[in-house]
Amino acid sequence: MQALGIFQRATPDQLWKLTRPGNRHDRLTRDNLLDLEDHQLVRIESVQEDQRQVWVLTKRGHGEAKQLLEPKGIRVSMLRKQEYDPDTGQLLGTGYDDHAAAVTSTAAELHRAGIGHLLGFQTEIGHRLGSSFVQRADLVVRAPEAGVPVLLVEVDRRTEDAHDLVAKLRRYWEWGRLLQKDAPKRTVDLVRSRPDAIERLVDHDKRLWRRFYPPTGREGLVPLAFVFADTTEAKVDNAVAVLEEAGRRYWAPRRYDSLYAKAITALDYRQAVPVVVTTLEQLTEHGAGAAVWRRLGREGEQTLTDALDNPDGHNLYRDQAARAEARDEQRRAAEREAQRPACSRCGRKFSDERWEEITVHRTAVRAGDRSVCGPCHADDVARQEADAEAARLEAAAPPELEDDPEPDRGRGWFRRRT
Repeated sequence: MQALGIFQRATPDQLWKLTRPGNRHDRLTRDNLLDLEDHQLVRIESVQEDQRQVWVLTKRGHGEAKQLLEPKGIRVSMLRKQEYDPDTGQLLGTGYDDHAAAVTSTAAELHRAGIGHLLGFQTEIGHRLGSSFVQRADLVVRAPEAGVPVLLVEVDRRTEDAHDLVAKLRRYWEWGRLLQKDAPKRTVDLVRSRPDAIERLVDHDKRLWRRFYPPTGREGLVPLAFVFADTTEAKVDNAVAVLEEAGRRYWAPRRYDSLYAKAITALDYRQAVPVVVTTLEQLTEHGAGAAVWRRLGREGEQTLTDALDNPDGHNLYRDQAARAEARDEQRRAAEREAQRPACSRCGRKFSDERWEEITVHRTAVRAGDRSVCGPCHADDVARQEADAEAARLEAAAPPELEDDPEPDRGRGWFRRRT
């Protein structure tokens, strides 16, 4: 019931993969559908040419699905009403939408591969742009346990022109650059006046998309997957080529603006929409967990998590920048060491303290002989201080008395005669 509440219509095969992917076949799912039908909770809406039954919720079942899903914040799809032609009495609205079927099958294959759980899928989720245009994602996948916290999915049966897909990509990119509605006025004015301000000054945590989705765990905006269905390989290749060329501005990483540009090969994915492509046929044949996903800008196919990862992204940049900075520091240290002066007296290299002492103006005037090292300068200072101390002591000593050559002289003018 929850699966039909989310996807509106589904075949037993799709419901089996969405609800019991561990089972080897859909027999138990069919039995459950018959049991729910007996309780007037589901009904068969149509039978396709290949004898596939398309099941939907009844009004009663739709009400119970609401009680199960809405408290969990999951939007319930519209009720498929049983309406009849007043003239012929034929049941109306039984046409099976192949696009909706492809969306449900995509979710079923993802779930079968362990990418997401039933309540982690939502369909037709709107993303309102600044122009009030609403870009609706065919499918939103939340599978943090599988390494995919969030993934937007667009299913294309090649009923749309490739340039229409580029326009969708552009709108998702624009939506990822919107500010939150309660952003400070100063930030709003700055973003309006400077086109690059949203990239340089506003982190992803302060943008609108973070109000709706969790952090992706990777650089960039919310990742986007294009799943092609019921088409030829040539048409898929053509659509992917157009996406890569015309949509490059939105998915492609940039070079880092670094002082060590020649040493940095890492790419900056922070403002890009990670885009992966595959086909429903590959998902069905090999499984969504296999290497069936191709990242725009790369060659070959990878698993979904590998395709979304950025091995040449920010982690590589930090490592390369750290190594480049260390090499630059070593180079500057070697250049400085080559310029370090040597003592003209003993030949020893100057210490950092002595080198600074003779070059900094406030200390250079008291540095003495600038051609000698610190120890030799200390010897000079000690010698000068010793000489000064000796001179001071000599100046302070009292003068010595001279011997009187005539000791009797000066006793008086008159002498006693003998």
